[in-house]
Amino acid sequence: MKIEKGSGRVIDGPLESVYVFQAPVRLWHWITVLMMIPLAITGYLIGDPPPAIGGEATFTYMFAWIRIIHFSCAMIFTVAFLMRIYWAFVGNRYAHSLFLPAIWSFAWWKGLFRQAFYYLFLKKEPDSWVGHNPLAQMGMIMMFVLGALVLIFTGFALYAQQWASGGSWMALFGWVHSVFGEPQAVRTVHHLAMYYLLVFVVIHIYMAFREDIMGKETVISTMVNGIRVFKTKEH
Repeated sequence: MKIEKGSGRVIDGPLESVYVFQAPVRLWHWITVLMMIPLAITGYLIGDPPPAIGGEATFTYMFAWIRIIHFSCAMIFTVAFLMRIYWAFVGNRYAHSLFLPAIWSFAWWKGLFRQAFYYLFLKKEPDSWVGHNPLAQMGMIMMFVLGALVLIFTGFALYAQQWASGGSWMALFGWVHSVFGEPQAVRTVHHLAMYYLLVFVVIHIYMAFREDIMGKETVISTMVNGIRVFKTKEH
């Protein structure tokens, strides 16, 4: 099977299965999925707290549990994200695309526009891709990677507020408050970044199911077993 260098587009057969997503990439993906659910729920509740149950707050501890769950999931989300950045450098060539796309390659840009034309119904047949197609790479970088970075930095900046100004947390993330001018602006950006990432999640899920059905290769099962399987014309 001949694969176009730079874009990952299949340009000649015979078609054969390819091991694309290594175990660390798949593990990061599903850990991120599992962490984003409680993060979104608890983050919303922190931004718009529920009414008091009644009685002394010391004995209910409900909001403290919301914060603990949010902070714990945020730590796991961040560690997994850092692991994914590391694997972008040491993993196989398909692990690079989320952080190191081949934007210097003419074939990559050509693939991006070819896929865009297909989505705009200006191209009848989709191409076959071994890894993520260039348009998907660009979308994930601009939405997921950018959104995740904003969430991580603003989130830890808000977390650092509960510690002394001379503490290590403020030393690492206190500059974020200086960038935005005041803590409330940091909270607003953090909250909006959550919605930005949730928009990406909706688009990502839709496109994954759409391409698994209408595309020429498997998508969802590839993130389970790591293997890209190409569909025959008969299929």
